[in-house]
Amino acid sequence: MEQFIAQSPMFLVVILLVAGFTFLIKGADFFVEGSSSVAKRFHVPAVIIGLTVVAMGTSLPETAVSVAASVSNNNSLAISNAIGSNIFNLMVVIGVCTMMTAVPVGRDTIRKDIPFSAVCAIALLVLGILGFADGGGMVLGHVDGALLLILFVTYIVVLVQRALKAQKSGDTDEMELETDETIKLLSVPRSLLYIVGGAAAIAIGGDLTVDTASRIASELGMSQTLIGLTIVSIGTSLPELVTSVVAARKNEIGMALGNAIGSNVFNILFVLGIASAISPIAFITENVIDIAVLLVFTLIVWVLAARGKMLKRLDGAVMLLLYALYAVYIFLR
Repeated sequence: MEQFIAQSPMFLVVILLVAGFTFLIKGADFFVEGSSSVAKRFHVPAVIIGLTVVAMGTSLPETAVSVAASVSNNNSLAISNAIGSNIFNLMVVIGVCTMMTAVPVGRDTIRKDIPFSAVCAIALLVLGILGFADGGGMVLGHVDGALLLILFVTYIVVLVQRALKAQKSGDTDEMELETDETIKLLSVPRSLLYIVGGAAAIAIGGDLTVDTASRIASELGMSQTLIGLTIVSIGTSLPELVTSVVAARKNEIGMALGNAIGSNVFNILFVLGIASAISPIAFITENVIDIAVLLVFTLIVWVLAARGKMLKRLDGAVMLLLYALYAVYIFLR
């Protein structure tokens, strides 16, 4: 496929890039629906399904792209895709929703979730710069990936415990809990078809996205990092944007910030953890700068959210403006 894309005219490459995004997004949808149905059939509590299968499913597009990029030695694309998605989720997804309606911020989001997402970014920065786990140097190696995955499993366990405690006490304001009605019960053959077909579509979509993005970067004289931070990261984050906008129109946006923060944690610990555990990812100076920008943006959102426990239209305008300035910066650097 890589050779075919390398020899194809640019209009076909763009079509294949769109096809790659479609495979990623729809494949993730089918995989999550099939997996959730199987989990429900085995009487797994809905809240656990929501916090594991469904939550990880939203990060499958980023996972597929970063793993495919890492395996094909497009290391800059692997990291920039995850970090670019995080910045887009934080500033654009939340910013657009906040421009549409005020976004209430939960107590746990301010005290626990946002600080932990910042800790994850700092951990990624330290591991990438020092590379102490894999002999030193600017690299995110096998052991670093394993450490991120261990932290991810710990995070999931704590999250599930929090959710079950909130469910038991009836305090559902702090955590949005999945209900049985939101999970469709499919037949076993159909569930398996969804899981296998979804996984295949995700794999195909990941390869298509990486190969076409690399070709476009080469043709336009753009770096892999720039492509990852813009086209690829925005494409893999479109489901989150669409879902949040629809929720905002229905005035059901109360957990928008918490969901975006959770997605950012998944992208660092789960996506980059898997990618680097499979194949070491080289760190470059631009990666360090972009993670630093992510940390600054996280701090800004934290301050805005904690100020009145409500994000308002002006806050959304500030977020979108900051993202626009960042976009200009990465195109000019």
